[in-house]
Parts: sequence; structure tokens; C-alpha cells
Amino acid sequence: MDGQVVTIDLTDTTSAQVVRNLGEPYRDVTGRLADFLRTPGRLVFNYGPIYPDGRHQATQVTFVGEGPAEHAFERPGWWTDQLRELARFYRRAQFGAGEVDYADYRTQIRLGGDKNGRHVQETDTVSRLVYGMATAFMLTGEEDFLTVADRGSQYLRDHMRFVDTDEDVTYWYHGIDVDGGRERKLFTSEFDDDYRAIPAYEQIYALAGLVQNYRLTGDPAIKADIDGTMRLFEKFFADPARGGYFSHIDPVELSPHSHALGANRSRKNWNSVGDHAPAYLFNLYLATGDERHLRMLEHTFDMIVSHFPDRATPFVQERFHADWSPDRSWGWQQDRAVVGHNLKIAWNLTRMNAALPKYDYQRLADRLARSMPDVGRDPRRGGWYDLVQRQAPHDFVWHDRKAWWQQEQAILAYLVLAGHRGGPDFLAHAREAEAFYNAFFLDHDEGGVYFNVLANGIPYLVGTERLKGSHSMSMYHSAELCYLATVYNGLLVHGEPLDLWFRPLPDADFPDRVLRVAPDVLPAGRVKLDGVLVDGEPFTDFDAGAMAIRLPRSAAPLTVRARLTPVERP
Repeated sequence: MDGQVVTIDLTDTTSAQVVRNLGEPYRDVTGRLADFLRTPGRLVFNYGPIYPDGRHQATQVTFVGEGPAEHAFERPGWWTDQLRELARFYRRAQFGAGEVDYADYRTQIRLGGDKNGRHVQETDTVSRLVYGMATAFMLTGEEDFLTVADRGSQYLRDHMRFVDTDEDVTYWYHGIDVDGGRERKLFTSEFDDDYRAIPAYEQIYALAGLVQNYRLTGDPAIKADIDGTMRLFEKFFADPARGGYFSHIDPVELSPHSHALGANRSRKNWNSVGDHAPAYLFNLYLATGDERHLRMLEHTFDMIVSHFPDRATPFVQERFHADWSPDRSWGWQQDRAVVGHNLKIAWNLTRMNAALPKYDYQRLADRLARSMPDVGRDPRRGGWYDLVQRQAPHDFVWHDRKAWWQQEQAILAYLVLAGHRGGPDFLAHAREAEAFYNAFFLDHDEGGVYFNVLANGIPYLVGTERLKGSHSMSMYHSAELCYLATVYNGLLVHGEPLDLWFRPLPDADFPDRVLRVAPDVLPAGRVKLDGVLVDGEPFTDFDAGAMAIRLPRSAAPLTVRARLTPVERP
């Protein structure tokens, strides 16, 4: 990966395997190791000691495919199968094999899927689980996943929602502390960075699962809460004078300028401005086609390209004062860069450029995509780092570990660029990131994915980073990766058809009762809706180019299966 030549010494105990998916058996190729190594250009991972004299020994060799040019994770169905296994893991961990009852939900899930004694249910992690399960249904059509998503959405609305009728807005509690049959609402955040405030990102991620579930069902009650939360953002978080959204508001004054907010007073950051788009806003726009949501997307990305770039470093600025002057003294961030946020911006700018092309969107996405490998990627072992100094030589801040969600951002950034624009460099970076993630983050013993691995790919199982469920981890990032890797790899890069499942209700609140089934914001004219089944029967009232289905009237929920195919280029 880094262009250097390294000689690896094999021994009579060296073993070899091929990358395998969750739910697949160990794929031993030790007996064919010599044949595998005869083909130049293979992407392989070697684990073993490095001796003081510089010799590298192979203890275990991992290949990314059987054939010399094969990448196992590009096999049709790979990411769908992975998502199915992830959904089964979290279903089993949270609810067992019986009825789905969110009273049993826990934020913290141990490595093997069992629960600890603390019974705090955080709104955002419930919503992230709902997102994951709704997405799993969308890709697989398995009823049980939709049941988990539907009941999670209802639980959020019944237990974690506050509707302010005076202000005509909807808030979401940080969570609830359950003690026996009693609930204690946690209105403000319990997380150290946001303690006793209402952070924008918690309200943002409360919508992630609800919006994805709404895409499937059109549930009017969910839509009403989405709209109420959107009014909350515009009424209390938005900066009408300078643009963007503030990161926190005070729970008493409902103001971003309250002195009670301390270091979070009058601040904006990546999460409060940019996280709307990937967490819920793209999906809401895909579901509704509403121009208001496109305008909000445009506004947030205009703020990013106007204020985030920094000519002095390869990285963007991530934190700001109210006037958009950079804040380089806040908390743990200081003058430091989160590698994954830079990749996330490149990924989402590329999506936005497909929805509303602008030169500045493509220019910043391209700049970040081309500069990040030199400052955030491990060229020897693969994978992407976490937090580094923004100023050269860009040293690590705490460690050289690699988090699962940052690998997701790298994979999606380079896959979307390869799919939208083509180019061997983008696809090569995507494949390297996919290879590292699939080789080292999948837990083949217990299920799910690891939170963090060491630089060499060995799982890091210490403290909260050994958990499969926490304040930071539920099912959102891993499910989003599986879903969009299927879209970008299959539809755009390899030209494979894609089936998606929906379950619109009889009173579905879709504009003009049109079910929009575009899987993501894609380049115009690249994908079409090729066929539709409604309750198992062929259905023809659809617009192939717009990927939109005019739903028939019904007294019961409909099962809609949409087949999307790439449009052949002349």
C-alpha cells in the first residue's frame, strides 16, 4: 500500500485464510498458500513478528479474495448478508428470541451481546437501532426487522418525546432512567461534552431512525414528529444572521447564548451544521422530494464550503464561534482534526453535488479525498486513524487505534467518488478500506463488529471500547455502511440490480401518495426503476426515471418490492 518492498519469511507453521463475512465459516487456504502467493498484485494482510534485524515473519496471512483480482466484499450480496447478521445480533442481544419489548432495551451491550446492570435508555441509541433495523428490512424484506423498527419508533414517541404545544415544536429527551416500573426522564444530556445542555446532535440523531422508518411506511404520526423537530432546529438552533446552526441550547432559556452553557455558549460545529445531511436530511428528501429539505441541505453545505476549509492545513475546521471564526481552544478538540469528519464531508459533498451541482461542492470533496490518504491513512497496515494534530507533522493525539465508524467514512467517501465520478485511485482507496474493515472488524465469535482495533488490526477490548452497545455505538454506522456499500458497489461500480423493500401504510403520508424508492442521491440518469411488485403481484403505475411509485389505495399495509437497475451508457 505504501509502495515499499518488504520480504516476508514463511515458516512451517504459517497459516493462511481468505476474508470471510459474518455468519460464514473459517476459510482456510494454508494448503494453497504457495499458489496464492505466485500471483503478483494481490492485496494481502500479514500478521507476525518483526525481528530486531528487520526480518518480517508470517504467522497468519489473510487474502481478500480467492482469485488474484477478486475482492470478496464485492461479491453480490456480501453487504446485505453482513447487515442481516448484524441485525440478528442486535435483535438477539436486546430482545432475545421472543417478543420485541423495548422496556428490555439497554444502551450498553457487552462484547458477547449480554447486558449490564445499568438501565439507562438513551434516545439516540434507540433511534440508531431503529435505523439499523429499518435499513435491514429495506435490503432483505425480513419481517422481524421491520417489527423491531416499528416498535422502536413507537417507543421513542411514547417515552422519549416532548411536544411543546406553545412553541409548536418537538423535543427529544436525552433518555430515560428506568428503575423497576418507574421512569425518570433525562431532559438534558448526561454526556460529559454536553452536560446539562440540549445538544443539536442528540436531536439530529433522534431523527435518524424515525426518518428511515418513515421512508418504509409513511407513518403520518412519525412524519408529524419529524416536522416538529425540524421546527425546533429552525426556531432555537438556527442562526438567522450568520447562517448555520448552533451546537447547544440551554434547557431553561432555550437559547444558544446562555452563559449557563459555558464552553458551548454561542458555538457551532461539524455536528450541528453538517450532521443533519447524513443522519436524516438526505433520507427525508429522498422520501418526500420536498424542496424545503433540499434548501436546508443546500444551506448546510454552503456553510461548509464557505467556512470549514483551511488553506493552512489539509483538514477542515470543525468548531466555530457564532461569527464563524475558528474555535481552536474547545475541550478535547483544540487544534486537532477528526479524520473521519473530513472523510464524511467528502462523502456527503459528493452526494449533495448529485442533488444540486455546484463547483465548490465538488472542489472541496476532491481536495479532501486527495489529501486525506497522506495524513489519515495507515499506508503499511491499512485502515484509517482517529484524531491527529491539524498542524504538521500531524502527530497522533492519544493513540494510533482505528475506530469502526471512521473506517465507514473512508469506505463510503471513496466508494461514492468511484461510483459517481469513476477513477482508479478512488476505487483503490475504497477497496483497501473495505479490505481492512472486513478483515479485522467483524467479530466471528460473538457477532457484530468491534468498536476499535489496534493499528495492526487486533481488537482493542478495554473499557467502553469493548462494548457492542454504548453512548457512541448502536447499529447505525455499521448498517449505514452495509446499505450504501451495496448501493455504491453494486449499482454504480459493478452495474448490478438492487431490490429494495417498503411497507407503506394505508394512510401513508407521502406527498401525492407517491412512494419514492431512490436508494440514495445518485447522478442523474444513472439508475432507473425497472420493476415493481405490490403484495407479490406485478405493478406498473410507476415512473422509471424518477424512481417513484404511485401507490394504490388499500385497507391494509402494502408490501412493495422495487427493483432498481443501472442505465446502460451509450
